[in-house]
Amino acid sequence: MYQRIVLFAIISLALFGCASNKKPDALKKGLKVSENGRYFTEDGKPFFWLGDTAWLLFNKTTREQADQFLEDRREKGFNVVQAMVLHTVPSVNIYGDSSLVNGDISQPAVTPGSDFADSTQYDFWDHIDYIVDKAKEKGIYMALVPVWGTNVKQKKVTPAQAKIYTEFLTNRYKGKSNIIWLNGGDIKGSEVKEVWEVIGNTLRATDPNHLITFHPRGRTASSDWFHDAKWLDFNMVQSGHRRYDQDTSSNEQKHYGEDNWKYIEKDYSLKPAKPTIDGEPSYEGIPQGLHNPKEPRWNDADVRRYGYWSVFAGAFGYTYGDNSVMQFYTSTDKKAAYGATKPWQEALNDPGAGQMQHLKNLMLSRVPADEAAASTQVNNGYFDRVPDQSIIVGAAGGDGEKYNRLLATRGKDYIFVYTYNGRNIPLKMGVIEGGQVKASWFSPRDGKTTAIGNVDNKGTHEFDAPGDVKDGNDWVLVIDKL
Repeated sequence: MYQRIVLFAIISLALFGCASNKKPDALKKGLKVSENGRYFTEDGKPFFWLGDTAWLLFNKTTREQADQFLEDRREKGFNVVQAMVLHTVPSVNIYGDSSLVNGDISQPAVTPGSDFADSTQYDFWDHIDYIVDKAKEKGIYMALVPVWGTNVKQKKVTPAQAKIYTEFLTNRYKGKSNIIWLNGGDIKGSEVKEVWEVIGNTLRATDPNHLITFHPRGRTASSDWFHDAKWLDFNMVQSGHRRYDQDTSSNEQKHYGEDNWKYIEKDYSLKPAKPTIDGEPSYEGIPQGLHNPKEPRWNDADVRRYGYWSVFAGAFGYTYGDNSVMQFYTSTDKKAAYGATKPWQEALNDPGAGQMQHLKNLMLSRVPADEAAASTQVNNGYFDRVPDQSIIVGAAGGDGEKYNRLLATRGKDYIFVYTYNGRNIPLKMGVIEGGQVKASWFSPRDGKTTAIGNVDNKGTHEFDAPGDVKDGNDWVLVIDKL
C-alpha cells in the first residue's frame, strides 16, 4: 500500500509539475501586458506599438486597395492598424454590402455559407475577415472599434443590442490572433456609459485572450472613466488636433493643450499600473483645430513631436494618423472631411509616415541581442525603461514649456532626451555607471546617429544640439554606458 501511494505521488508530481513548468510559456503567447504593467510583449518579447489610423478601411477600400495599404504600412514599420467596424449604423462597404439587417445592430447581415474567396458569396463581414487575415500575413494587428461613439450617442444602440452585437463580434474574431479591441470611438466614457460597460464586459467575458481599451474623445483619456474597470487592459489618450490657443472651453480638462506628455504622465502615476498610449494625436495634413480648412496644417515635425513626447513620458507606443489616409479620401468623393484634398494613395508617402519607424527602432535598439535575454522581463533594456525628468538640470531653462519642453527617459544603461527645437540640453551626469559615457545625437527625421564622443560622467554637462534653435529641428540626445 505504501509503495502504491509513493508511486502515485511521483506520477502526480511528474504530471502536474510538467504542466506547471509549461504554464509560464503558455502565458507568453500572443500580445500581452508586461509583468510590470507598463509595456506590451509579443510571445514574451518586447513589442513596441507603432500604429496607423485607418478608420474607414473596411468601408472605402477594395480587397486590392486594402492589400496596397497594408503592404505600404508594413514596409514603413507599422505593426498596428486602428479601424472602425461600424462607422455608421448601418455601414455599407465599397461593394455595396450592408452590415446589418434593417439597421439593427443586433442583426448582422451574414450570408449563409459565405466565403470571402467566392465573389458570389461575399458580404460585409467577409470583407472584414479578408482584411484582418491579410493584416496577419503581414505581421499587423487590427485594433477594432466595434461601433463608433456617434451612433451610441444618437441612441442607435441599446445595452441589450450592444450585448448581442458584441457576442457576434467575439464569436467571429476571438480565434484570430491579431485582434485588439478599442471600445468607444471618439466619445467621453460618461456619455451613454451603460453601453460602453456592456461592450467592455462582454468583450472580456467572451474573448479573454485579446487586449481591450477605450478610444476617448479629444483632450481626454480612457482612465478618466475606466482605469479600474476589469475589462480595460491598457489606457488610451486622444490628445486631439487643436493648438494651445484653440483650447478656450472652460470645460477643457486641465488645459493640457498640445502637451500630450501630460496625459501620459497622469496615466503613468495611476494605480494599478496599466500601459498607456496616445491613440489619436494631431494627424499629418489636418487643419489645426480640425474644422477650418484655412487654418495651418499639422505636419511631419508635429507628429514626430507628439510621438517622442508621449513615448519618453512613459507610453508603450504611438499611433500616427494622416488626414487623407484615415478617411481614404479620393478625388471622386462628394464630400471630404476636414479639408482633405490629397488622394490617400499619394498621402501614404507623406513624410511623417516614413519617419515613425525611427521612433520604433530607437526604442527597440536597447533590447538585448540574444533571444534568451530578450525574453526575460527583469533587468531588460526595454522593460526597465522609466521616464525621468530629474536628470534635466534647472539651468538653461530646465525642462522647458510648450515647444521648449525637454523629455527624458532612461534604462539602466542608457538615457534618451528629446528636444523638439534643438535647444541645449543640460544633463545631470552620473546617473548610469562608469567614469565616462558615450554620447551621440539621433535624428528623428532620418534615423541616423551622429557621434559626440566619450564624456566624463560627473557633474552637469550641457549638450549643444546640431543646427539652429527652431521648431522642427528635433534631436534625441543618446547617452550609453561604455
